[in-house]
Amino acid sequence: MSAATTRSRTPDRLCAEAVDLARAAAEEAAAPGIVGEHVGAVSEGDRVVTHFFECRELGYRGWRWAVTVARASRAKIVTVDEAALLPGPDAVLAPEWVPWSERLRPGDMGPGDLLPTDAEDLRLEPGYTGEDEPAPNSPVSHELADLVEAEDADVAAGPPSGFLPVVPSRGSITGVAEELGMRRARVLSRYGLYTAADRWEEAFGPKTPMAQSAPAACVTCGFLAPIGGSLGQAFGVCANEFSPADGRLVSLTYGCGGHSEAAVMPRPPQPPSPVIDETRVDPFPLRPAPDSGSVAATADEDSEELGHS
Repeated sequence: MSAATTRSRTPDRLCAEAVDLARAAAEEAAAPGIVGEHVGAVSEGDRVVTHFFECRELGYRGWRWAVTVARASRAKIVTVDEAALLPGPDAVLAPEWVPWSERLRPGDMGPGDLLPTDAEDLRLEPGYTGEDEPAPNSPVSHELADLVEAEDADVAAGPPSGFLPVVPSRGSITGVAEELGMRRARVLSRYGLYTAADRWEEAFGPKTPMAQSAPAACVTCGFLAPIGGSLGQAFGVCANEFSPADGRLVSLTYGCGGHSEAAVMPRPPQPPSPVIDETRVDPFPLRPAPDSGSVAATADEDSEELGHS
């Protein structure tokens, strides 16, 4: 252990008393009215003390102006070493930086964005293996190809020369794959296939609330468009425009209310015959006919005296 580390951490008296000097240095570095009250001092070593002042800058809550002062050995003049704005124990800080590869989330990519993949990405594997061989119409053999690469020579296309007495029996794997339209440097690995299937099943699988309340699964739905490959054993594409999964890759065990066989619409019920025929008009006279009542229409004298008309 060095002698410097064994010395006392007690603040130097002259440096600890140089509060005004430290404040003047902080005010010179900051804008007017930004430096607040003195909140403490810390010994940084022999004759080295750092003074802390409150920061009143908006957006820097909990930060402090730190001014370090020092003096030489056997000297009585204290000088300013440095001044800086540092975060305090309760300062508001930016979140810890995270690499973009860990910060990226599905849906973050926009038009024009590029997402490079690592060379050792577990989701991918080589699309072809084996050493490339010259195509059958190649003018060079393996030995001559190495010589051409070493000498940086130009080889013109044409029939094989004396260097190639026997034409290769088969072409390169990449050449055949390119002719078949299947030349891809890397393809989806089994790990990448499983992680994609788990992600799709979580979004449109049997455990979603929509599938739990569905009348039937997608495997029996007429709107399910099957897909090829091994994924076709567990997934398909929904083609129902009214389904929440329209155009999405759904699990065969997923389901929604838009199932093609969910319900057969019954015929609209026929209304019963009306009790009162409202289509025919029945005339009702405002006054009864003269001969329709039991009282004679002719008045006699006896009834007129009694007040009958």
